[in-house]
Amino acid sequence: MTGKLTDAIGDGPGVVAVAQVPDRHHFDGRGGKDVIPLWRDADATQPNVAGGVLTLLSETYGTPVSAKRLFAYAYGILAQPGYVRRFWDELELPPPRLPLTRDAALFDEVADHGTRLLYLHTWGERYRSENDDGYVPQGKARCEVAVSLDTYPEGYEYDAATRTLRVGDGEFAPVPPEVWEFSVSGYQVVKSWLDRRKREPSGRKSSPLDRIRPERWDFTQELLELLWVLEATLAMRGEGEALLDRVCAGPLFSAGELPSPTNAERQPPRRDGAQGALIE
Repeated sequence: MTGKLTDAIGDGPGVVAVAQVPDRHHFDGRGGKDVIPLWRDADATQPNVAGGVLTLLSETYGTPVSAKRLFAYAYGILAQPGYVRRFWDELELPPPRLPLTRDAALFDEVADHGTRLLYLHTWGERYRSENDDGYVPQGKARCEVAVSLDTYPEGYEYDAATRTLRVGDGEFAPVPPEVWEFSVSGYQVVKSWLDRRKREPSGRKSSPLDRIRPERWDFTQELLELLWVLEATLAMRGEGEALLDRVCAGPLFSAGELPSPTNAERQPPRRDGAQGALIE
């Protein structure tokens, strides 16, 4: 999970999830900063949670709470655009703070919601349930006209009236305006994805390696999966916003009730091969 821990958060979700530890900052490209790993070691044995927190939650809720479950709860709250809107003024001073419910049933609802979002946002690689197959669930968008495989598209355009996304000579539909406009802190997801995959890619180039690409544009399935993930995310947004409202309206833990991390727990993982991993 990554967020804007040292800069003010913009419109959209407060955090995003990735299946692997990112090597660059999602928003400004200055290295892998602002990462919130679930584990502090590569073997996934040391949770990135202050000592005593999981015990306190387990005793309060009357059922064991794992680090993985707390991580899902946090994502269920922080990944809501409503969280950013609600706490806009407070978020001018990073990092984001997590409202933690004292209601055991509500904690489970939020954690279930966050679990599903994490599965979607890691492309089915993480937080799989016994009913998941490890693939992005198919949405409504289809490739109506195939993109020519003998060359890269010169560009793309979106027609809101027909809900059609044209990539070179290919067409994808239906693509709702909300999917096309989906953004995280001003980063337009679909547009930025396409900018990197046209004949003359846009964006920052850090080295000549950025010019090394497949010989032909063969990203149709990847684009469909991106559109499907955004469709599913938007379909869940109403539920997520309602859960956030219930959490904020109900009893919460105060910061003083929660154990504080030790100085050692505040330090990054060692550089002896025990690098943090996001999840199991």
